[in-house]
Amino acid sequence: MAKRRPTRTNFKQLLTLIGMLIVIGFLWNYWPVYPLKILVVFFHELSHGLMAVLTGGRVHHIELVAMEGGVCYTQGGNLILVASAGYLGSLLWGGAILLLAVRTHWDKTLCIILGSLLLVVMLIWIRPLLSFGFGFTLLTGAALIWAGIKLSEDTCDLILKLVGLVSMMYVPMDIFSDTLARSYLPSDARVLSQLTLIPSVVWGVIWLAIACAAGAYFLVLAARITPGDAQDTPHSADATSTSP
Repeated sequence: MAKRRPTRTNFKQLLTLIGMLIVIGFLWNYWPVYPLKILVVFFHELSHGLMAVLTGGRVHHIELVAMEGGVCYTQGGNLILVASAGYLGSLLWGGAILLLAVRTHWDKTLCIILGSLLLVVMLIWIRPLLSFGFGFTLLTGAALIWAGIKLSEDTCDLILKLVGLVSMMYVPMDIFSDTLARSYLPSDARVLSQLTLIPSVVWGVIWLAIACAAGAYFLVLAARITPGDAQDTPHSADATSTSP
């Protein structure tokens, strides 16, 4: 039986991530964060679609709108799981991206993969062709691929961390807004309420608790160091040294 490798908390990394969250919070309603918020909406709708496909259904198309909204039109599948997948799925996307950015030196490759994912989903599911959603995914996907090819590992690392952190902030706020503050509006919780007869507010409280706990867990996990992790070694630009 293999021994577990020792881990420790990198408090510098933790404070850096918390500092980034604070800066994101100050800029939340300004244009630098706006594209990242739309990207979280993309992950939300994509999660609905993937869950529909995984449970035997299909995706008709996905729409994104400039007012930080979207809708995924699906047919078939497990409706309870499909409705539940949006908020928590987008949080998992963000958490996974953050952890990969922190724990690996694959940042340039990950930007290319993420950009390619956006372009594939755009071609298959984003509609109408002449729409905000199609244009956003086209430009964002192309920009991420360009970043992975042209920019440094450290810059790509920063981009991926921002994507992950914005997702961790956006999801709980979105849940609170959609299910508690404005529970009268159409939402995933309203769909689940109709399917299960459990009030949408209850679903909102459950999702909010899970989202906050998962966000905190991802943040702490991102600050854990195992010998050999990316955050325990310098990036490639600094990793080589010359002998005197």
